[in-house]
Amino acid sequence: MTTESLPSTARSEALFARARAVTPGGVNSPVRAFRSVGGTPRFIREAHGAHLTDADGTRYLDYIGSWGPMILGHDHPAVREAIASALTGGTSFGAPNEREVQLAETVTRITGVDRVRFVNSGTEATMSALRLARGFTGRKYILKFRGNYHGHADGLLVEAGSGLMTNAAGALGQAAPSSAGVPQEYAALTLVSEYNDPAALDTLMAERGHEVAAVIFEPVVGNAGVLIPTPEFLAALHRVREHGVLLIADEVMTGFRLSLKGATGLLGLTPDLTCWGKIIGGGLPVGAYGGRADVMDFVSPQGPVYQAGTLSGNPLAMAAGLATLEILEGDPGLYGRLEAYTGTLADGLRSAAREAGVILSVNHIGSMLTAFHQDAPDGSIRTYADAARSDTAAFAGWFQHMLGRGIYWAPSQFESIFVSGAHTDHDLNATLDAARAAYAGLGGAA
Repeated sequence: MTTESLPSTARSEALFARARAVTPGGVNSPVRAFRSVGGTPRFIREAHGAHLTDADGTRYLDYIGSWGPMILGHDHPAVREAIASALTGGTSFGAPNEREVQLAETVTRITGVDRVRFVNSGTEATMSALRLARGFTGRKYILKFRGNYHGHADGLLVEAGSGLMTNAAGALGQAAPSSAGVPQEYAALTLVSEYNDPAALDTLMAERGHEVAAVIFEPVVGNAGVLIPTPEFLAALHRVREHGVLLIADEVMTGFRLSLKGATGLLGLTPDLTCWGKIIGGGLPVGAYGGRADVMDFVSPQGPVYQAGTLSGNPLAMAAGLATLEILEGDPGLYGRLEAYTGTLADGLRSAAREAGVILSVNHIGSMLTAFHQDAPDGSIRTYADAARSDTAAFAGWFQHMLGRGIYWAPSQFESIFVSGAHTDHDLNATLDAARAAYAGLGGAA
């Protein structure tokens, strides 16, 4: 790959300069800034199917899918038509509408929860679920796992994942804020344990379980790279109920992604509350939380736990979500095809790296995948600490090689990529061709 062969980024560079003058860091979400991989973030003009086109007219094969929502691909005709139909009736009412009832009926039927409440983001969903857990149990502490990311609410920015993984980790049970602006006194209400460490969870529950309102977790972690739970850890999660603790599954990323019933359905988990986002709104801003009737009935106006939102149940988002879930239900073979594509992609990445002498360990499940640049047996990266040993400089170099070859990968070593129903065998071959060239370039640089 030569400098002359690289596509122009002049328009993106100009837009980034303008954005930095009016927006912190020039972006509205940190990972978009490319700080961990270098270079100029691409400003996207449009997206269709499995492809993005940037402001300079360069077309990329996309493996971000808006960070997960686009399981059907970008601009799916049925989803677009549903939004257009809803748009003829207005954009927001501030009052109930039929589509939010229809989507709630669909979600409860598919997932088996009793009640669901819509909000506008995954962060709203998790913070609302935790407030509900505290109100229901009368307890003030929550427990999360190191490297799990549950949105940017203050009490959840503690030992969080993804872009916050460079922060120092505290001792077991001690909470270290992952962001300025989070008071230590507030962070102290969040206990921390190790993901995939059942003994640590059992110990913390034995010592503090009587004080804990809820344990919140990512069933499959996507924000420290893809981390897959062990059967022993899943069993320990269920044991927290012995202490009167509610179990909250954060399926904002994995809900309707790993199976129609999400990661909890795939893994046989039975949480008390579940949080959703991304796919549930077909790519429009949305979130939701739901669960057992006796717990959900504590939410206002029926119960004493207050939560509200001007745009909650927005008719456009509800229409997009309904159309997406209808397609997923109507195509039972989709999840198998996504898993097969992702498995072949994982095998191809391993082979390409091995041929180039580049160290690599790949975790994947369903349509989620992370290629960790470190020397570890496949499947052995199970914890935050395991993932953090990755060579981020090597990943950044590989990312730039891939971007220069038209492959838009997640711009962070500690994120999942997402395969969609729009990806084809031709796309798979193009990706692996680019990966072989990128690893060869990386190996040569080493």
